[in-house]
Amino acid sequence: MERKTHLAPVIIFVYNRLSHTQQTIGELLKNELAQESVVYIFCDGPKPDATSEQKAKVQAVQEFADTVTGFKEVVVEKAPKNRGLANNVIYGVTKVMKKYGKAIVVEDDILTHPYFLRFMNEALSFYADDKKIFSIGAFTESLEFPKDYKDDVFVVPRVESWGWATWADRWLSAEWDISTYPALVNNDQEDIARLCKGGDDFWPMLQDQACGKVDSWAVRWQYNMTKAGKLCLRPRYTLVKNIGFDGTGVNCSVEESSGAVSTPYYNKDVYDIQLVKDIREHRIITKRLKENFAANPPRPPFLVRKKRQWKHIVEKIKKHF
Repeated sequence: MERKTHLAPVIIFVYNRLSHTQQTIGELLKNELAQESVVYIFCDGPKPDATSEQKAKVQAVQEFADTVTGFKEVVVEKAPKNRGLANNVIYGVTKVMKKYGKAIVVEDDILTHPYFLRFMNEALSFYADDKKIFSIGAFTESLEFPKDYKDDVFVVPRVESWGWATWADRWLSAEWDISTYPALVNNDQEDIARLCKGGDDFWPMLQDQACGKVDSWAVRWQYNMTKAGKLCLRPRYTLVKNIGFDGTGVNCSVEESSGAVSTPYYNKDVYDIQLVKDIREHRIITKRLKENFAANPPRPPFLVRKKRQWKHIVEKIKKHF
């Protein structure tokens, strides 16, 4: 990869969380490719009924965005009025995609590993012509990989929104108007099954989107990916951390935080993530990932539970001594 000429632009979506935004950008600046990267910061505007205090929080973030330096170039766009998270993401990514043909995206509560930009850029270059790869995610849930699986990356039929990237031909092909989705129009069971290929949580999420309970672009991105029969590529060890589970986020609650903080973080001092040509979906990995999002996930077998308990005990003993 010719880094200096082919780096993807980085898009950051911010709103009213100054501390989160400062941490997100601060960690991004620690990335080895930060100084060579063009960054777009899309600031959403205040809601029509916003109080003076709420408007002040939005303004504080916008003023901070104007001071950001350290990247190759920083472009700040401030929405004159509130677009909402989903509309802001769709608007911003579409605008940048049309200019650059690819992009890396983070929201204001994502802390990135110093190798985040390197992985995302190399994967964008490596898999650009592999049309079965719909997007690239940087977060990986805590999964028990099969013993015979040795690769550093894997693919699953579930999109990732905590630090992700894609190409213009994939993004611009998406249909965002849910009124056209057979799953909602006539309760098409095949359409629902495709949507939930990566997790049964997507169907109730889409229903919540339809009635205004959530503001999600990601569930629609998932719909478009599975409808096209495509996959999301991820690293074996996560390259991001989410700090938004403190009650301040639009679609994240404190109760959902346990799975987000327990995932193993990439901890090597030297970058050695090897990408894989002609990568294929592994049935067991997909099964285990989907179980993480099941309404009633199956209980692990007795011997597996005991093995995990003993592993936990041994780790505690090692820390003590």
